[in-house]
Amino acid sequence: MPKQTFIKLPIDKKETLIHAAKKEFSRVPLFEASIANIVKEAGIPRGSFYQYFEDKEDLYYFLLDEYSQRLRRRFISILKKQNGDIMETFIESYEMMLINLQSIESRQFFRNAFLNMNYKSENTLTPEVNQEQLKTRLAEVVALVDHDKLNITDEMELIHVFKIMKAVTFQNLIQVFAKDLSIDDSLRNYKLEVNLLKKGLSK
Repeated sequence: MPKQTFIKLPIDKKETLIHAAKKEFSRVPLFEASIANIVKEAGIPRGSFYQYFEDKEDLYYFLLDEYSQRLRRRFISILKKQNGDIMETFIESYEMMLINLQSIESRQFFRNAFLNMNYKSENTLTPEVNQEQLKTRLAEVVALVDHDKLNITDEMELIHVFKIMKAVTFQNLIQVFAKDLSIDDSLRNYKLEVNLLKKGLSK
């Protein structure tokens, strides 16, 4: 996470560094990214970079965490609009993600992120779901979920609903980048899988 020196920077200087980082992480995956390119694009001395972040990984995971926070806020907003229907909320949230990936820089950034995913990057984007998370980070989401629209009996089953939907969502996003799918094709696949889950897989 960023150091206090970065947090205290004026907004325009923060945005300059963030833009430079996104440009580099869009060009290549994290392991190939160069701090030299980031500081050159941002117009700052290399020494200043280390006053803001420990290393390039620190900056990269900060960007993923910022995106995760935006996803969470948008998810809550959609969940309210959908009157607690968690499945419809996942579908609408997924569609919004696809729309936001249409800019070239965003698409390349997340192509590199998803096609080179590891446990840390996955857990940064969507932290592991467990009982503690239900009572802390996910407490607001849980309070908004209409449990009558789910065939579940307790919190443990709700945890697994979130885990299943996370897996389905991540797999579909990976397919977007691996197969260069259009919004329509990807959304159609996602809706099909979510609707199969809603109906149940056994007769």
